[in-house]
Amino acid sequence: MANTEIILTANIPSLGAEADIVKVRRGYARNYLLPQGKALEVTKSSLRQVNHLRAKRAEREAREVTAAGELASKINKLRLSFTLETGETGKAFGSVTAKDLHDRIIAELKLEDLPKHAVALERPIKETGDHELPVKLHPDVTATLHIKVVSPAVEKAEKVERAEDSGDADERKPRRRVTSQA
Repeated sequence: MANTEIILTANIPSLGAEADIVKVRRGYARNYLLPQGKALEVTKSSLRQVNHLRAKRAEREAREVTAAGELASKINKLRLSFTLETGETGKAFGSVTAKDLHDRIIAELKLEDLPKHAVALERPIKETGDHELPVKLHPDVTATLHIKVVSPAVEKAEKVERAEDSGDADERKPRRRVTSQA
């Protein structure tokens, strides 16, 4: 279990961010992190560079938070509508998945990149109606996506109901005469 301490010079999701001093296995440091330039050995001279790395990290994080905030405001304004086929009983034949939402957000906002796992769904959406979903853009920034899931069969039934309600309410259908036979 030979471990060594290194200073990260780049953000590595499984380890840490720039200027973090972490312990890793010697082979991982020697064969991957150091040759790739993603880390420095802990020495007196490299410890002096930590302040520079921390300033660089703070600047990068500030840029990321402002960019995520701008994107969050766009997503908060966005209203998406999905059509979901349902049977006569109202049971859905499909679902709206996180990938569907991700692809639609990219298409609507003309984004180049959005993290794949930004849209967090516990389970696919199979119910019609209005839904609000969190979109995690940054550890400090979360947007709310408003979607409406509709069914063509339900829309058709609602249109027929509205037409009947707004139509001739005074006009009555003739009743059948009941004659008694003696």
